[in-house]
Amino acid sequence: MKKILLSMMLAVVAMSGCADNSKKQADSSMEAVDNSQETVAVEADGIEAPDFTLNDLNGKPLTLSSLRGKYVILDFWGSWCGWCIKGIPQMKEYYQKYAGKFEILGIDCNDPEAKWKAAVEKYELPWLHVYNPRDSKVLDQYEIQGFPTKIIVGPDGKIVKTIIGEDPAFYTFLDELFK
Repeated sequence: MKKILLSMMLAVVAMSGCADNSKKQADSSMEAVDNSQETVAVEADGIEAPDFTLNDLNGKPLTLSSLRGKYVILDFWGSWCGWCIKGIPQMKEYYQKYAGKFEILGIDCNDPEAKWKAAVEKYELPWLHVYNPRDSKVLDQYEIQGFPTKIIVGPDGKIVKTIIGEDPAFYTFLDELFK
């Protein structure tokens, strides 16, 4: 039932033309980014976020459910994704602005492990990160179609909101949530 609901919501996103239907590694740079990317918000109130365990930067397993009790932003991103990189400064700003009110869990998408680690270091990303190997089912569980995708998970483990693409409305939502 949950997967069907997510499928239906993401089908709407795909029809809107903003979903990236490729799950292959892209070798794009910021210069090659189309600045006309449209962003779509998908409501998924009340759907349980699928649990997963992936290894962190130190190779230690991190399970999503271990973060229950606080808001968690799942940030599906890749070093190859121009829009993901473009959004980093504002993500860092909001991570500081609301320190202690939420956690960000960066989930690697389609990067070789060394490149992922280098990007986390290069951009000095202070939040939690996990490596998502190609044989992982996490992208399928969350039916990720475009990058970046940010999914806000509530303290109860249920999805509050999903945003596909980079949009200031995401940060407006955070301001409203954490007032």
